[in-house]
Amino acid sequence: MTQSVVASSTIVGVEAIPVEVQVDVSPGLPAFLIVGLGDTAVLEARDRVRAAIRACGFDFPTARVTVNLAPSPVRKHGAGFDLPIALGVLAATRQVPQSTAEAVAVGELALDGSVREVPGLLAHAIAARSRALPLLVSLSALPVVSAVPGVSVRPLTSIAELRRGLPEERSAPPVIAPRFDDVPDLAEVHGQPAAKRALEIAAAGGLGLLLIGPPGAGKTMLARRLSGILPALTEHEALESAVVHSVAGLDAAPVLGGVRPFRAPHHTASTAGLVGGGSPPRPGEVSLAHNGVLFLDEIPEFSPSALQALRQPLEDGYLTLVRAEGRVRYPARFALVAAMNPCPCGYLGDLARQCTCQPALVDRYRARIGGPLMDRIDMTLRVDRIDPACMLRGSSDEPSAAVRLRVSEARAWSQARGRPRLPPTGAALLRACALDGASRKAVEAAARVHRLSGRGVTRLLRVARTIADLDGDPSVEEKHVLEASCYRALQ
Repeated sequence: MTQSVVASSTIVGVEAIPVEVQVDVSPGLPAFLIVGLGDTAVLEARDRVRAAIRACGFDFPTARVTVNLAPSPVRKHGAGFDLPIALGVLAATRQVPQSTAEAVAVGELALDGSVREVPGLLAHAIAARSRALPLLVSLSALPVVSAVPGVSVRPLTSIAELRRGLPEERSAPPVIAPRFDDVPDLAEVHGQPAAKRALEIAAAGGLGLLLIGPPGAGKTMLARRLSGILPALTEHEALESAVVHSVAGLDAAPVLGGVRPFRAPHHTASTAGLVGGGSPPRPGEVSLAHNGVLFLDEIPEFSPSALQALRQPLEDGYLTLVRAEGRVRYPARFALVAAMNPCPCGYLGDLARQCTCQPALVDRYRARIGGPLMDRIDMTLRVDRIDPACMLRGSSDEPSAAVRLRVSEARAWSQARGRPRLPPTGAALLRACALDGASRKAVEAAARVHRLSGRGVTRLLRVARTIADLDGDPSVEEKHVLEASCYRALQ
């Protein structure tokens, strides 16, 4: 009887949980058993592993092969256990050096023995680093997993290479720096100075923005240019966001390069598609927008249950899902940008066309968003159609690069004041604002005029503090509060 143990891991949420692949080869009727609460993809590894071992010239034992995935209470998902199972069988039968098993192995096997990538390799690399073990993965995954600092990557193309032991450690060249050439430029938007100012404030403070206006006013065009005025991701933010994309099976290279995520789901998206879920649970659009922008076009057309599920991530910066398999937590710190018409026909308040909607229909349309969600949106702005002559003349406004520079300076000023990663609340926010007598009276007046809740006052102060950061002022003045209150008038 021979045994071997190979280290591996499984994804729970956006984290890789350590798993031991224990292989036992003992006399008896030929059988290949996998135990340890694996899903269908894990159980199907028996056929892939057997075919891959034989295709690479190894002998598959004609004995009873038992594979245990420990710890057993943790459910295992995906085809990433193919490589550690094959490695365990070969190590147990002494067909490869025993030292070959001293690595965290993650990968899917083709029938010819070649190793393929699996979703979540960045999370697996972080787990391997914490265990102080090398990571054994596919050669094609090298550029991505090399982005994790301090991890030893041993890539291979086929399990036939394991005859000589673990492959040598290798690293990939650094990811290319972010390029903003492919991002739509703000200078392409003609007119709309108030909307551009609101976009700049939202970018500087990571604030939520709702644009309300008739069809053709440029709401979607404006929202899609927000990512172009946001500064590049820091190294820490890039790795955070890239892990979420990697777990979801998406290309993480642009995020690793510093490009902030911009997610724009269709209004038919389900609640699980928006906030995450499924079996096994996968991150949704709000988590894929982590450290970036979530754009909801025609927000009243989204299902009310999906919209109300945004309340926790908007407030806390993360999302907790409780399912039968357990509790998972996803990061979800994003800037929400939404667009909507003022009524179902879209022309309420328009000077050129008359609205044909009944008042009750307009109220029902706006009620689909819900008061609690509206209270969590920092800024609301009316966007009307511009004069055709202005569009034909072209735009003389500044490009996104100039606005991005001001946004970066405002964020640097904010960090110099010691602001935490999430905007402060309560006493910390009041200290950051440093209100004087005039600005305090302006806040009280705005709260009474717009009937703001406690959360609404907090949002008002966040916007005012961001405007002061753009001006480089250490304290919030009356003019900053007055401008911020304009963005609460429609709520």
